[in-house]
Amino acid sequence: MEGKMKVCVLTGKKQLEWVERDIPQPGKGELQIKLEYVGVCGSDLHFYQEGQLQNWKLDGPLALGHEPGGVVSAIGEGVEGFEIGDKVSIEPAVPCGHCESCRKGLYNLCPDIKMLAIPGERDGVNAEYCVHDASMCYKLPENVSTLEGALIEPLAVGMHGTELSDARVGETAIILGSGCIGLCTLLSLKARGVAEIYVADVMDKRLEKAMELGATRVFNSTREDIVEFAKSLPGGGVDQVYECAGNRITTLQTCKLIKRGGKITLTGVSPEPILELDIATLNAMEGTIYSVYRYRNLWPKAIAAVASGMIPVKEIVSHEFDFKDCIEAIDYSLNHKDDVVKSVIKMV
Repeated sequence: MEGKMKVCVLTGKKQLEWVERDIPQPGKGELQIKLEYVGVCGSDLHFYQEGQLQNWKLDGPLALGHEPGGVVSAIGEGVEGFEIGDKVSIEPAVPCGHCESCRKGLYNLCPDIKMLAIPGERDGVNAEYCVHDASMCYKLPENVSTLEGALIEPLAVGMHGTELSDARVGETAIILGSGCIGLCTLLSLKARGVAEIYVADVMDKRLEKAMELGATRVFNSTREDIVEFAKSLPGGGVDQVYECAGNRITTLQTCKLIKRGGKITLTGVSPEPILELDIATLNAMEGTIYSVYRYRNLWPKAIAAVASGMIPVKEIVSHEFDFKDCIEAIDYSLNHKDDVVKSVIKMV
């Protein structure tokens, strides 16, 4: 496809505007994708609110959006295995493929990785078309929609945390934070056979969604004390704790929630770089801490889990906006966190 397309770009704090750009053409090894759905992620909202996320600062116009599902609209030189019209999910970060991390299979830790919607790396996909390395595009089976394709990205984060911590059937778990990533962690744990899962958050709507998706019990932390509850469990805690809120209070709680020999997985992204941990309790419990950076080697597994019906990922979506309302979608998602569990933008 050639011609012009609309792109929604962030130009400063809380400043989104529409621009027109040339439709990008696929180079060697690339696919051109006509986008159909793009998820709105918490990191998009951080960039929108603050003009930065952790160490990344806005340094010029940036299109947000890194959770894409779409359809192949053109095929670059040397690409095999795809046809025009194929539904695909895009893994948004493209590694170099030859550094030490990449060669060990830890490609998410590649120092030269290029991630969508990151300043200095790549523009995001709040646009009508994008091009992407074909090696990081995955065909969707007949029964998986491009909406579900867009949700593979947050699902992969949840799956990566549960794989690192090796969550197993018969274990118990607490999830702190019931936003999109907390819910994807819940779905991943259930798929791994973990049945006893407690979820804490401060927003009732998110907790209702956690119950719908199979949490054993939920806790609104403004009214109930999850630490006190954990101490009442056999062994005085759970086997696995997943911090999915990325804040000071929940991070400090983690060590008080595990039983002896338990595991803590830090999945949430905090806007502030330094948070406290209760190291004395961690030492006394001989707990293990895992840190999560995105995902790796998971797209085919995640797609298969959705296709089989084992992970009903589209159930996390609470709001759908048309692409023409992209600015409203991001603003609404930031200002109505008590109402929005997960927003997606329908591009067509």
